[in-house]
Amino acid sequence: MSRFDVIAFDADDTLWHTERLYVDAQARFVKLLARYHNPEWIQARLDETEGRNLAHFGYGIKAFALSMIETAVELTEGRITGGDIQTLIGMAKEMLNADIELLDTVAETIPQVAQNYSLMALTKGDLLDQETKINRSGLRQYFQHIEIVSHKTRASYERVLQEHRLAPSRFLMVGNSLK
Repeated sequence: MSRFDVIAFDADDTLWHTERLYVDAQARFVKLLARYHNPEWIQARLDETEGRNLAHFGYGIKAFALSMIETAVELTEGRITGGDIQTLIGMAKEMLNADIELLDTVAETIPQVAQNYSLMALTKGDLLDQETKINRSGLRQYFQHIEIVSHKTRASYERVLQEHRLAPSRFLMVGNSLK
């Protein structure tokens, strides 16, 4: 008998690369606003805005885009141009439409694990964005269950386990963070 009934995988930066999209967008954001402030200060203000906005917008590219726009308006004291705002919106669209780049060995590992275990994708973020990435990844067929949560908290894990009638001792979560 198998030790686990379900193996769940986080998605972003566990199955495919995501962080590099944000790093690239942040660098472009800093460059766009460089005529107003120094790069370190711009980055620090963006980080602060993102942190403040988590409670309002959650995680994901759209939330990040709103934080970039808010930060740009604040740092320029409202002087940012409509063209620059369009540039920020365009960056977000590029991120949303970026190719899904699987991490090394994921394309081989997931089908192999799926031969012996029921798999679940359990990730946080924007519902539409995460569903789209799962479908575009080429891995959707291996996951019997897809769960997209706003935040990874004890309560959200308990809800998922209860809905799927899973004992915590029979559930394995694989991811790139301890949440």
